Amino acid sequence: MSAAVRVDRDRCCGAGNCVVTVPEVFDQDDEDGLVLLRRAEPAADTLDRVRLAVELCPAGAISVAPRPEHSAAAGSPEAPATP
Repeated sequence: MSAAVRVDRDRCCGAGNCVVTVPEVFDQDDEDGLVLLRRAEPAADTLDRVRLAVELCPAGAISVAPRPEHSAAAGSPEAPATP
């Protein structure tokens, strides 16, 4: 399952817990110390740590939501044409 990560820099307090927990997904701005999102769709093998980063964020500035799996839907290139 893939997931979408969002950060709210207005809420971020710069604690850096996210960067320590998942450095391949989060970084900190060198100027203001606020969160920078390196990967909005992290690799599946990092999702548990991304969820931990959400829990550890003291400002509640990180959220993660499941992305729907891709399936053949009407109008998509994979779907058969309708007469």
